[in-house]
Amino acid sequence: MSHMTTRRSIRKYDTHVKISREEMNIMLEEATRAPSSMNMQPWRFIIVESKEGKDKLRPVLYGNMQQLDTSSAMICIFTDLKKFDYAEKIFNKAVEQGLMPEDVREKQLRNIANMIPSLSEDSIEKGGLIDSGLVAMQLMLVAKEHGYDTCPIGGFKHDQIAQVLGIDPQRYKPVFILSIGKAAETGYPSLRLDIDDITTWL
Repeated sequence: MSHMTTRRSIRKYDTHVKISREEMNIMLEEATRAPSSMNMQPWRFIIVESKEGKDKLRPVLYGNMQQLDTSSAMICIFTDLKKFDYAEKIFNKAVEQGLMPEDVREKQLRNIANMIPSLSEDSIEKGGLIDSGLVAMQLMLVAKEHGYDTCPIGGFKHDQIAQVLGIDPQRYKPVFILSIGKAAETGYPSLRLDIDDITTWL
């Protein structure tokens, strides 16, 4: 069976299983193969795994304390409103690796420089939320491949989470939190609408 059909949102994890930083890095590398607008990769991760880190997170959660207390980590996903600051670094690496000709890099950088003044903060954030949703879904499936389970969490104080984690709330906007660990329960199957209910053919 596909990981897409066996994935469940898990709320209780085996507290004896700790995901190593090495394996977490591998999972993040695999997940960040996800596409993003202009390849700007606006997702940023804060891996909250220590007791001290989890205690910082606790006051901004509305619930989900079981996930917080039993998970190997809570992966806080943010989108970076200054994602275009990385454009040169991204395109330079692409040129170095032979993935992009130099003239294309120059054209792309010019296009971005011309575009930035016309973009509102709101439109940059919305684009980043879409891109970060793609990476989050990929991360959930990658975790399943590695033998772990996850649960996406949106119930937290969005206006406070950046500050309690020590990052700039003006620059980094929260997407959601993923709890991750070794499942200590099977989770519940959930119903999906029929394709006929959600699809129109033209």
